[in-house]
Amino acid sequence: MPRTRNPAAARLAQLELAAQEERQKQRDYRPLADQLYRSLTEPQRKVWDDGKRFKLLCSGRRFGKTYLCIARLIAWAIENPGSLSWYVTQTYISAKQIAWRQLKSMLPPEMMLKTNETELSVELINGSRIQLKGSDRADALRGVSLSALVLDEAAYVKQDAWEMVLRPALSDQCGPAWFITTPAGSSNWFHDLWEQAQDFDDWATFSYTTIEGGNVPADEIEAARLTLDERTFRQEYLASFETLSGRVYPDFGDDNISQDIADTGGPILWGTDFNVSVLAGVLGSRVGDTLHIWDEVSVRQTNTDEVCAMLKDRFRNRRLIAFPDPTGSARKTSSAGRTDHEIIRQYGFGCVSPKAPWAVKDKINATNCMIRNANGQIRLFVHPRCKNTIKALRNVTYKQGADDYVIDKTGGIEHWSDGLGYLIMSEFNPLHLNAGKGTGIRLY
Repeated sequence: MPRTRNPAAARLAQLELAAQEERQKQRDYRPLADQLYRSLTEPQRKVWDDGKRFKLLCSGRRFGKTYLCIARLIAWAIENPGSLSWYVTQTYISAKQIAWRQLKSMLPPEMMLKTNETELSVELINGSRIQLKGSDRADALRGVSLSALVLDEAAYVKQDAWEMVLRPALSDQCGPAWFITTPAGSSNWFHDLWEQAQDFDDWATFSYTTIEGGNVPADEIEAARLTLDERTFRQEYLASFETLSGRVYPDFGDDNISQDIADTGGPILWGTDFNVSVLAGVLGSRVGDTLHIWDEVSVRQTNTDEVCAMLKDRFRNRRLIAFPDPTGSARKTSSAGRTDHEIIRQYGFGCVSPKAPWAVKDKINATNCMIRNANGQIRLFVHPRCKNTIKALRNVTYKQGADDYVIDKTGGIEHWSDGLGYLIMSEFNPLHLNAGKGTGIRLY
């Protein structure tokens, strides 16, 4: 005869299982968080210990970035029952390859209530969840409220994913966010974020080389130095923000940047580039044979009329001389059919521009001559507040595979260096007439 199931015994077993699950939920896993903290290197602990809400860590290879990410995510999950924390990197596949196995290996089995291999998620017995995501499908990340966030290899995460989706997802809980990465050049959005972080109290930045990370022997790093070019080695092992090859203004550097320059009170020199999306330019003064750029213009979705009105109101009773794009003598941006140059003059500004556009080669060479000439003399100085101008001079490159002096304009940062070039060509014209022959001589 078949055995009869004892309902009382089954009920007792259910109660015992429920009691066991409740005991597990009540177990204090804070010692695990302490253990993870003690396993960190000293530089990793400095990042962990800082009390700022937003942290940016830029480090060399093999620093232990991913381990630090996952350790902090687990600690957040333990400290905040019922929370949702995300690990985000460039793609879903990258998230699975880089962090999924490591996350599961760092969590005790009894702490995991369930895992989902497809969603790359772990639910803990205290109700917290940790999920791994890729930024390649940013719209799929919408609609959640996040308790905490880590962006691993943040320089390669899509900028829109952070700005349009992830940042708002943290707002209702005021959750923390960590950005951890190796550098990806100084024209990358992470570098912009790094510079902006200096201006906010709730942001902190940390930079460590591979050797400072303590996970790679010094002789291994020296071996890598022998097989990599200098720029790649500095970026990957020294955590240096390196510019791309083929820079248009290769000698522009820290020697050209100065906190000391300021408006001299004389004529204001305005070099400007007309553009549909942004009207960009530089404001400076001539000091002897040098040019001091102490501010810049960056106004989006505007027109020449609006910018001229803004400058006239800002610099009342001052003489302002514009050095615009030569094509503005024909380009009409007002409903009255006035050209950009006519608008500039109608506001009472001087307007200096040749009848024909400058040759790109001449404009580039003239600017480079001001940056640093063959004798090492520097005649161009830019104030640090001119971030767009500095970014352009550091990062504008030639277009790969194109003819000489064809600039890569995909980044949209060349407008400020163009405006500077128009000013330099007109005010510091390196083309001089040879008095004896009446021919042009280039002095660069």
